[in-house]
Amino acid sequence: MTQSLLTKSLVEIRAMVDAKELTWEEVNTFFLNRSNRLNPALNAYVTIVDNARTDGLQIAIKDNFCTKGIRTTASSKMLDTFIAPYESTVTARLQQNNIFPLGKANMDAWAHGSSTETSDYGPTKNPFDISRTPGGSSGGSAASVAAGLSVAAIGSETAGSVRGPASWCGVVGLKPTYGRVSRYGVIAMGSSLDSPGPLTKTVEDAAYLLSIIAGKDPYDATSSAHPVSDYMHDMRKCRKLKIGISQKYFDGVEPSVKNAVHNAIKTLEKLGHSIHEVTLMDPKYSISDYTIIQRAEVSSNLGRYDGVRYGAGRDVFGAEAKRRIMLGTYTLAHGYYDAYYKRAQKVRTLIIDDFKRVFNSVDVIVAPTMPITALKLGEFEKYPFFGEVMDVLLEPSSMAGLPAISMPCGVDGEGLPIGFQIMGPHLSEEIILDCAYQFEQETKSNLIVQQSIEKWK
Repeated sequence: MTQSLLTKSLVEIRAMVDAKELTWEEVNTFFLNRSNRLNPALNAYVTIVDNARTDGLQIAIKDNFCTKGIRTTASSKMLDTFIAPYESTVTARLQQNNIFPLGKANMDAWAHGSSTETSDYGPTKNPFDISRTPGGSSGGSAASVAAGLSVAAIGSETAGSVRGPASWCGVVGLKPTYGRVSRYGVIAMGSSLDSPGPLTKTVEDAAYLLSIIAGKDPYDATSSAHPVSDYMHDMRKCRKLKIGISQKYFDGVEPSVKNAVHNAIKTLEKLGHSIHEVTLMDPKYSISDYTIIQRAEVSSNLGRYDGVRYGAGRDVFGAEAKRRIMLGTYTLAHGYYDAYYKRAQKVRTLIIDDFKRVFNSVDVIVAPTMPITALKLGEFEKYPFFGEVMDVLLEPSSMAGLPAISMPCGVDGEGLPIGFQIMGPHLSEEIILDCAYQFEQETKSNLIVQQSIEKWK
């Protein structure tokens, strides 16, 4: 019976427990044993919580979420022995709904990267091909779901860190509107960008987890007071949507990815949605804009790690963290602030206004998630600003604070997953979930992840 859990979603497993077909202890023991056995090969977890709970489900939690009593490292040796004295709002809300950490998922150190190769604990491997990266920075979270080490995971996205790994690992990755989910207790990278979100096998699971973690938080002044929708109900409304397609988001995209996404668009059209050509600002402009703003916020956020509070000196920072701190400090320095940071904020406003203009005529925008499929481990060293280049199709919507979801839509000639993204206006999560759910029901795209799970039986 427990072996069949590998084909089940989170919502299905919860129903099985409610029907007394299984106990939580049986479910958690299965995934814990599987994680302990397979993690040495995949390195999806920095820490595994070796205790099968009897009072709820255990899932993977990205290691930048503070978890009281459980080590939280942000995959940096600077925090190697840090045990948070408090709980992040996201994990606290999960626990209120009987969902607990199974393990702390590996990530790029401090979330600096798009391949999970900057982790001080070694890279995570892609379950579809262990010679390749799962993407990042939430690579451990995506890999844990794609290998069946966990039925679901929580990640965080600054500019692609949920959607990118979701695309390269064949799972669903939901980035909510900025402020829809509290950042309290999440080790900050870019404070005006960071957005916690779920990585799951199915759209229904993503909607279920979002309904738990979303909402106003008195500990986070940037969290939205907008009422939380019944996402699981609202995603079943089968809305007929106006879908915008911008050719700028297909320029330079690998042919196999382009073909798979165009096929996904044809499926959406067959489902009754109307397709409309729109003109959006070229996403390449977001690379320099994101780089300046994100580096500036990194230099500010990492300033607190001074060797006094956390027991390790600044020499423990990895090369990527040092580069980002130096560049960010430079852009904020007297004499350079106006030329770089202030100008970048003006460009960010242009990006926001550009999306608002397009959303006056369409309901959602569809585009590839990543321009290519998963790269070989080590290839990131060939690319200056690797993360920004890989996340070029994701950065504009993150800079604008928009919600978006990455959906699997096929595999390339080497069997590597391909994803496409659905972006919507602010606080339109129920609309993008509806569109994604319709596509999933029509194509059974959730079965793509089963191909990698089968490899790890």
